[in-house]
Amino acid sequence: MNKLLLLIKGELQRLNKYNVTTISFVVAIIWFLLLYFIDDIDVLSRLLPFIIVVDATMMSILYVGAMMFFEKTEFTISTMLVTPVSHKDMILSKVIANTIHTLFSSMLIILVFFFLKNVEVNWFLIILALILSVSFHSLLGFIFSYKTKDFTAMLVGVMIFSFVFLIPPSLYFFNILLKGEVWEYILIILPTQSAINLIEAGFGSPITLKFYLSLIILSLGGFALFQFYVLPKFKDYAVRQSGV
Repeated sequence: MNKLLLLIKGELQRLNKYNVTTISFVVAIIWFLLLYFIDDIDVLSRLLPFIIVVDATMMSILYVGAMMFFEKTEFTISTMLVTPVSHKDMILSKVIANTIHTLFSSMLIILVFFFLKNVEVNWFLIILALILSVSFHSLLGFIFSYKTKDFTAMLVGVMIFSFVFLIPPSLYFFNILLKGEVWEYILIILPTQSAINLIEAGFGSPITLKFYLSLIILSLGGFALFQFYVLPKFKDYAVRQSGV
């Protein structure tokens, strides 16, 4: 446990060193400015959860991808292979560090609107939703890093991912084109839709079956992603970075 805590501390320092933390806060300020001047509370109550979803999903993938590619240029991961640190701890430390820093920036936005605009927030549910959503999409960030040769290729991959996994749930969320309850259960297989369902509950939406299904998809899906793909493929990725 102490080893994992030390690794998490190191990952948080690296996020700061690579300016990922700074970019995260700049993005949070941009989101805040976009939302602050909206006076219509109904519009704000739809846009605020959506902005938090984008931060917890797409941005989480990008932050992990950026961290992995910065480490690639410094041969950090291949160096870590000769230390008595397990692959499991290395992956978990990155996922937890990314979850902590994204959770912090998202919570800052929510806190501001809670105090300034009286937005309804269930703090337990919103924190749970952010932890599950960010952790799951951080693991997806590993897959993009494994599969792409450089950061530009990863950006293209994330863009394609957003077209498939973010735009359909967005159309349903804003009641554009994809309308009706049937889409609620078709789209729930997408992790982004599950993130939307959980985060909406954090902002006061009623707890229904889709909430529990989303909880299962992100928690069990995240475990399966970690156990059956990210962890087994990590050694190949790390060895490839060493040039062996």
